[in-house]
Amino acid sequence: MPSAFVEDYLERIDDLIERKGYARTVDIAAALAVRQPSVTAMVKRLNESGYVSYERYRGLKLTEKGRQVARRIKQRHATLARFLALIGVPEAVREQDIEGMEHSLSAETVRSLEALSEVLEANPALLPQNQGSPSLTSRAVDAGARRQGAVRKALPPR
Repeated sequence: MPSAFVEDYLERIDDLIERKGYARTVDIAAALAVRQPSVTAMVKRLNESGYVSYERYRGLKLTEKGRQVARRIKQRHATLARFLALIGVPEAVREQDIEGMEHSLSAETVRSLEALSEVLEANPALLPQNQGSPSLTSRAVDAGARRQGAVRKALPPR
């Protein structure tokens, strides 16, 4: 199982190849907001691990192994985006949360979220925003604030 760092690289490389038809180290560096020498070192490791085929000055391609990892991460990303959108998480928050979650969830959890998303889409009345009540997000924030207030009251004064 590749690290989250490797998965991020493979996902970005796949995005670039889909968008531009190729991926160069300079493009990868810009997409990941890292320095080009760091990308060059990582691309060499990805090449040695069999995730990419790299020829100096010619760019790189994902191998089948690399493509499988990139597609799996993209599918996880899409599943998480779909689920979080359904429960009312704002887009800006959603994207930030997905980047933290997509590498740490098990395949079983992702499948469960996918199944739950299908149920919610098939039964929109289950969604709080369709019942005229506050969104799950705002209720969770309110509950968290109440818990935090209770904890503060229980703590001795400073």
